Amino acid sequence: MFFKQIHYRIKITLLIIIFLFLVIIGKVFYIQVFSYKKINKYANNLWSRNLPIASDRGKIYDRNGVVLADNITTTTLYLIPNQIKDKELTARKLSSILGVSYEEMYKHVSKISSIEKVHPEGRNLSYEISDKIAALKLDGVYLLKESKRYYPYDTYLSHTLGFVGIDNQGLSGIELLYDNYLTGKSGAIKYFSDAKGNNLHLPEVYEMPQDGVNITLTINYEIQASLERELDNAVSKYSPEQAIGIVMNPNTGEIYAMSSRPNFSPSNYKEYDIEVINRNLPIWATYEPGSTFKIITLATALEEKLIDLDKDTFYDSGSVNIDGARIKCWKKGGHGAETYLDVVKNSCNTGFVAMGNKIGKETLFKYIKNFGFGSKTGIDLNGEGSGILFNINKVGPVELATTSFGQGVSVTPIQQVVAVSASINGGYLYKPYIVKSLNDPETNNVIKENTPALVRKVISEDTSEKVRYALENVVSRGTGRNAYIANYRVGGKTGTAQKVKNGVYMVGNYITSFIGFLPADKPEVVVYIAIDNARGVTQYGGTVAAPIAKNVLYDSANILGIEKRAEVIEKNYNYLEKKYVEVPNVTGMNANDALKLLKSFKVTFTGNGNIIKYQSIKAKERVYEGETIKLLLTNN
Repeated sequence: MFFKQIHYRIKITLLIIIFLFLVIIGKVFYIQVFSYKKINKYANNLWSRNLPIASDRGKIYDRNGVVLADNITTTTLYLIPNQIKDKELTARKLSSILGVSYEEMYKHVSKISSIEKVHPEGRNLSYEISDKIAALKLDGVYLLKESKRYYPYDTYLSHTLGFVGIDNQGLSGIELLYDNYLTGKSGAIKYFSDAKGNNLHLPEVYEMPQDGVNITLTINYEIQASLERELDNAVSKYSPEQAIGIVMNPNTGEIYAMSSRPNFSPSNYKEYDIEVINRNLPIWATYEPGSTFKIITLATALEEKLIDLDKDTFYDSGSVNIDGARIKCWKKGGHGAETYLDVVKNSCNTGFVAMGNKIGKETLFKYIKNFGFGSKTGIDLNGEGSGILFNINKVGPVELATTSFGQGVSVTPIQQVVAVSASINGGYLYKPYIVKSLNDPETNNVIKENTPALVRKVISEDTSEKVRYALENVVSRGTGRNAYIANYRVGGKTGTAQKVKNGVYMVGNYITSFIGFLPADKPEVVVYIAIDNARGVTQYGGTVAAPIAKNVLYDSANILGIEKRAEVIEKNYNYLEKKYVEVPNVTGMNANDALKLLKSFKVTFTGNGNIIKYQSIKAKERVYEGETIKLLLTNN
């Protein structure tokens, strides 16, 4: 009995041993066959060390493929301390080349880490320094490619583009807002070593970096260059506190150009005050708009059919009394009897007060909000302001009056551009945008695309046509004459707003502005210019901002291929202004007869003979009188 029990127990033990053996064999088999790749991956991860390969940040282009934000390849120094056999020698040679102390470099080469990035001494190394280090062929010393952000046009579009930090992360502007797209995925060179850092001499593995997504903007570089030039000229001429410019397509909301002063260099942003680099004035700044806001009052009065521009009249005595407050027109003594078209042309404050009274506060403020004031436009940039409007419940007769001509409200430049665009494009309020598309860096296929976004219909086509007509008269025969361009139909409105500080209007300190568009019958481009406290000049929108806007409008017309017009509203000239005159066709005429027709011009002759073969200024072109015309003579 006893032996039977022992024999039974031996059998059970053997069975257990056999079972355990089979389990072990099965486990080994499973690991070897089914889990090999997984286990091998774990092992590789334990053995592998990564030398990073930086990806390129996505490029930023203008609408025509001009690169606005690019990358340049730089070199960064990496160390694998466990592979460095002679740390003193390595530290001494590297410190000599990099121009840093031996002690500092010794800290790097002796650091207890698998990989040491030499920062900041070893970042963005020049080709010369990189070549010197490479020539040493030191153990454990590696030079790896990195990418550094580069802005080919330096300060151009600086606030909109933004800038990146030392590790290529977006810190402001589009660089920040689209950082997740622009940032690529780093690659690596994988090598294998034991826990002590000894090379296992296994084949290295190369992981390709993935570049970031490219961004195409709505910006037109040529128009941007024109705006930048004109703002630079304004700063040089007037030494203003600030200068702002926006160029937009009124029919889509696409921003063609945007800039402000002071500006900065994104590549060297640390050299500038935080107030400069963090304030994108075209979308952030808020101030009283002055007379450019009268466009909204005009559009409202026309839409509600409260005035007829040509038939209804108003008498401006120079001031008007509203609830005990005396509101003056800018012209001492007033403009006298006017049609409402004259009120617009003359930018008559009291005339617009009368318009506002006809409209009433509820209706006027309804339209003001419908035109987008008091709320953000939603432009695809960070830091946008919303402006400030009177609380409708606190609007009395005086507040209604001042709002009617652009005083007492606070708006942003982008709000004004969007609102005025809606008043002249047929009544359509569009959301402005600056990013046109996101594109694959390899195929250039569109990943994401922005298209025009209609917010609402504000006024009718008929009203919009009347607004355009009135504003074209402002440029041809009113306060905006300095924006007149020969052979183009230009509309616009001047603005002169007294600045407020601590609730008090400042003496002799104004924001002068002009918003203009062309062609006046079918607008394709809108330009807004604002100059803050221009020095050394009488501060009016018509004298300061209008000529600047004129130059940008003219350049934009040529860049966009906008055709000249034969039929335009003739400009009213004062006695100090040069007149535009049409050049006659003298080709084929006798020289003496040609001179009679060209009496308004300076004429020079080249060639031999008495017959005009060629004239330097084409027939029907409109130029200033006194311009020089060169005539080529021939006998044939």
